[in-house]
Amino acid sequence: QVQLVESGGGLVQAGGSLRLSCAASGRIFSNNVMGWYRRAPGKERELVATIDAGGSTNYADSVKGRFTVSRDKAKNTVDLQMNTLKPEDTAVYYCNLRVPYTDYWGQGTQVTVSS
Repeated sequence: QVQLVESGGGLVQAGGSLRLSCAASGRIFSNNVMGWYRRAPGKERELVATIDAGGSTNYADSVKGRFTVSRDKAKNTVDLQMNTLKPEDTAVYYCNLRVPYTDYWGQGTQVTVSS
C-alpha cells in the first residue's frame, strides 16, 4: 500500500508564494509519475504539474512560468513551488503518484489566495 502525505498549504496574498511538499511511503514502483492536481470550488479536478521518473515535466498552461515541480527520487518526494499566486489558484491541491494501472492520492491541502 502506498501513502502520500502533503504539507505546505495555507493562505497567501495575491503575488505571493507557497511551496507544497508530498512524501510517498510504502511499496513504490520505480517507474512512476508524481505530480499535483487541484480542485477549485465548483470545478472538476485538474492537472497542475507532473514529473516522471526521468525528470520530464508537464504543466497546465495556467501555471506555466509561475509554478515549478521537482522531485527527489531517493526520498520519494515531490514538491511544487508556486510563485506569483493568483486568486484563481485557490483550490485544494492533491499529490498524485501514478504507476501502471493505479493512481494514488494524498488527502489534499488547501491553498487560498486572497486578492
